[in-house]
Amino acid sequence: MALLGAAALLCPSGAAQKPDPQAPPKTSFEERAAGELTLLETAAGRWTAAPGNAAIANYFKSGRQCLRLLGGENRTVEFTPATPAPDGSQISFWAERWTAREPFRFRIEALLGAEWKEIYAGDQEVKVGRHFLSRVTIPLPEATAQKLRFVCTSPANAGLLLDDFEITRRPSGPMKIAGLTTVQPVMPVLIRKTNNPVLGLRIEAEGALNPLEVTEVRATLDGTTRLREVRAARLLPGAPKGPGSGSEFGSTVASAGVLSFKGRQALAPGENWFWICVDLAEDASLEGRVDATVDAIVLDNGTVLPVKDGSPAGAQRIGVAVRKRGDDGVANYRIPGLAATQKGTLIGVYDIRRAGGGDLPGDIDVGMSRSADGGRTWEPMRVIMDMGSDPKWRGDGIGDPAVLVDPANNRIWVAGLWSHGDRAWSGSGPGMTPEETGQLILVHSDDDGLTWSKPINITGQVKKPEWRLLLQGPGRGIALKDGTLVFAAQFKDAQKIPHSTLIYSWDHGKTWVIGTGVKSQTTEAQIVELGDGSIMINCRDDRGGARTIATTRDLGKTWTLHPTDRKALNEPVCMASLLRIEHPKFGPLLLFSNPNTPLPGVPRGRYNMTIKVSTDEGMTWPEARHTLYDSRLGAGYSCLTPIGENHVGVLYEGLNEIFFLRFSLEELMRAP
Repeated sequence: MALLGAAALLCPSGAAQKPDPQAPPKTSFEERAAGELTLLETAAGRWTAAPGNAAIANYFKSGRQCLRLLGGENRTVEFTPATPAPDGSQISFWAERWTAREPFRFRIEALLGAEWKEIYAGDQEVKVGRHFLSRVTIPLPEATAQKLRFVCTSPANAGLLLDDFEITRRPSGPMKIAGLTTVQPVMPVLIRKTNNPVLGLRIEAEGALNPLEVTEVRATLDGTTRLREVRAARLLPGAPKGPGSGSEFGSTVASAGVLSFKGRQALAPGENWFWICVDLAEDASLEGRVDATVDAIVLDNGTVLPVKDGSPAGAQRIGVAVRKRGDDGVANYRIPGLAATQKGTLIGVYDIRRAGGGDLPGDIDVGMSRSADGGRTWEPMRVIMDMGSDPKWRGDGIGDPAVLVDPANNRIWVAGLWSHGDRAWSGSGPGMTPEETGQLILVHSDDDGLTWSKPINITGQVKKPEWRLLLQGPGRGIALKDGTLVFAAQFKDAQKIPHSTLIYSWDHGKTWVIGTGVKSQTTEAQIVELGDGSIMINCRDDRGGARTIATTRDLGKTWTLHPTDRKALNEPVCMASLLRIEHPKFGPLLLFSNPNTPLPGVPRGRYNMTIKVSTDEGMTWPEARHTLYDSRLGAGYSCLTPIGENHVGVLYEGLNEIFFLRFSLEELMRAP
């Protein structure tokens, strides 16, 4: 599947309008780090705000950041152009309203002489949505504007986002279609989710007179493996990253595979985006694929424009939305762990973040979803770790789970961090009691995940009193060939410096022992046992750039940095998954999953979820065996587990949701 496949259709009069060479460049607010804004110098001009009014935020239409007018009454940012805008100029930008809650008021004013004059009222025009759905274009007064003032009133903790600000000359002449392009980012189509994007259509228009409207988009579902599994198809306006959350353009019956979306959508000069989206049947096959092709668009003047290359190569994979925001009344789900029992049952664990997306402390429990058919269907959620919800103790949250299956007795272990009050990453201190420091808690199941034990506190067995925190590495643990049970772990020492490590049990979970730290500034880790009996640990490294990798032959008493340490695997400062499989055809394989982006950017750098395969115990990870499975922005955590002899599953995070995909090893070994 191509990340960007294109078919350009030029208008008879020639190429699309070229940018004005004398106009200031587009401002995407990349000039400084995120944080409160009081002064920002850009090529276009100077942005100023009083404290508490604005910030540079980690959201974007392009680049990595944008300008945010904060929540509250009459939050104001002023813009002074670097050079006076000539007559016939306009400003344009992309905007996003933070929340649908009232009140909301957005105005732009121009300073003309000594008087501020309102030139734009955006209360109704600026839309709510995660993709900057509103393109705002405003003619500037013929009199020279000395300054512009952006003023927003919205609820506390809300506001307005603004990106890609530019000053250009107003387009002249009648509107024409300058180009048509189809794009197909890698975005799995998920059972239980509505409006799954399959294919994007970009319509480029130039000229402003006699605006055109799209009245129909004709398409097919060519390339879809089972048409009956597509329950509905819709065309939604949107942005380059995907469809918006507003009104649909049109919908149609999808069973025949021929789609005719009819509606009315006025085009604006520049880019206009539409997305073909589908809903799947509950029994859709995880081996299936969904694809679409745009054949033509119809305009309100009767013109029918064919699309020469209506779909990039490839198709969208089918998966399952195991947990969606709002399921069981829960605001957000995060931190997946996944393991398969001796009976073949999949056990997925995760944070139930009841009130919002924030980390511990908070009202957070550990949930479990169970699948007895290889991930095709999932049973209702069970709450398996709940330490209470007393507001006095900040909800008594427990989270960041890791799951482990003991093959000797099929006992399933789950580890979690209990924060009694503010005893999580930032608030935990030295000591051993729940009132002093975070607690490492275990639960177990002896009936294949149907029922679970009461919490078992092992903090006293493995934590040193001077350490400020000890917790598991979220994801999954392993059982060594000799029966030793091992979880990855992490601790903050007396100086608050984090270190990855491991904990292990020789007696099937009755008692636990901890190893030493691998390296400073390492945290969430995963482990495997290599063919020579050593243990490899693969660590999140807060320095960013690449993963820390080390091995031990004495259960973590000593560590040796691996030859690929801080070299082989990209690290956007995020949790990752590591799995080892001994396969009869392919031999020993290491599989690694994480957002394949090299630079820190929490959370905005976490995209391009990728599985990589090594056939030489992690010495090399050739690009020929990299499988991109979701290109979208997400929270980035994932967990791999074997499913039978020939498949693996991955449980991973979208934006505060938990998704599942299944892969054959044959596919991963021949990845493009």
